[in-house]
Amino acid sequence: MTMNNENELSQRFEIVGGDFSKAGKTSTSIKEILQEIGIDSSIVVRAAIASYEAEMNVVMYAQRGVLTLNITPMKLHLKLDDEGPGIEDIDTAMQEGFSTATEEMREMGFGAGMGLPNIKKNADKFEISSTPGQGTSLRITICLDKKGRK
Repeated sequence: MTMNNENELSQRFEIVGGDFSKAGKTSTSIKEILQEIGIDSSIVVRAAIASYEAEMNVVMYAQRGVLTLNITPMKLHLKLDDEGPGIEDIDTAMQEGFSTATEEMREMGFGAGMGLPNIKKNADKFEISSTPGQGTSLRITICLDKKGRK
């Protein structure tokens, strides 16, 4: 964890695609960090859900990804960049229930098609961009003050 001169806490997590044995480790670490520094429990829950869903998308679909947590006095930022197949149609991928999960993933209990919608629901600001054949980027912001929250 690093702290810069602008009262910003930053932590970077590497996620390996296909490694279901470590799935959830990054989001658990984020939850622990937020609890340790005294972030409100309702925000911790939202950040844990958003980071878990983002992490699982990397594990399920990409070769690798990097999830960066940045916390300022006003906002919590989660930035994910992955190297994977990308998303052909973001509007369709954002629909609840849409999934490209394999049968094997479904047998493990994944692939309900709620990942991206759950991220959006738990974010105050959500941006997604994707280049087919290269990867996907997510920008998730959760406001720490009540004024900025949805």
